[in-house]
Amino acid sequence: MTQNPELRTPIKILIIDEMHPSLFQMLENIGIEVDYQPDIKPAEVRGVLQDFDGLIVRSKMRIIAETLELAERLQFVARAGAGVDNIDDPALQSRGIALLAANEGNSQAVGEFTLGLLLALLRNTVRAAGQVQNKVWLREENRGEEVSSKTIGIIGFGNMGQSFARVLRGFGCRVIAYDRFAPEKITAPVACVSLEELQAEADVVSLHIPYIPENLGFASDDFFQGFNKPVWFLNTSRGDVVDEAALVHHLQNGSIKGAALDVLENEKLLTLTALQQEHFKYLAAAENVLLTPHIAGWTHESYIKINEVLVAKIRQLLHV
Repeated sequence: MTQNPELRTPIKILIIDEMHPSLFQMLENIGIEVDYQPDIKPAEVRGVLQDFDGLIVRSKMRIIAETLELAERLQFVARAGAGVDNIDDPALQSRGIALLAANEGNSQAVGEFTLGLLLALLRNTVRAAGQVQNKVWLREENRGEEVSSKTIGIIGFGNMGQSFARVLRGFGCRVIAYDRFAPEKITAPVACVSLEELQAEADVVSLHIPYIPENLGFASDDFFQGFNKPVWFLNTSRGDVVDEAALVHHLQNGSIKGAALDVLENEKLLTLTALQQEHFKYLAAAENVLLTPHIAGWTHESYIKINEVLVAKIRQLLHV
């Protein structure tokens, strides 16, 4: 039944994280009222949600069943980013609340950044730059490898894996991919392979899988042992999908030639356990390891694209 526009209750959305200001005008353009509270405390969110039809969150807090107890009007929770591991999807489903994410919004940024990490690893860029800054000029010691000679194995072929494959096209390298949930997404020129085939053939392996319970510690000791030759390892997905103890072990024994990690098991570096501190100390000191602070999808362009994707999905969901 179509409601008389004059009697329709305005759609109201609560935003609890800092967002690019372009979002507010985009939402207003489709007739949505915005309550922007980036400084709200997580403990306060439960009590105010009862007045809203939608919630937009980045990473301020976990959205769980308790958060939603009073949210009788809530129609959706939107994550301004790709991963939704801070949102309890079953809790939303039990209440008939839709979960929206902006995976497409930062996929180009992730693809480009992953390529940058690969180039930096293969060409010793970071190490060489540091040496020159210290007036050390070493050419032969920094002789690198070319992407074009490699077989690149991509694990997870959603938006991020596909983006990495696209930016690799100009290099003339062979790209193979494995996706256990949606292998049909893998199409030529990328070759669809089993995990075992990828482990047999890849020179480089790049993870683009979400954190879900099935992926916890996916890159385990058995996983690394399965490769037929030493590989370069990239992870721009989630830290929890890698067993850091196994990663360190295989870096030490040479079965991993080098690693670039944009994500860590525990990214709150002042709260590391003793074991995590031991692993981090090794990774931070290793010349064949690059560490960056979860910035693969974090560009000025993606900040706006995420908003565009979210608003389009909200508009489709609410038919506004």
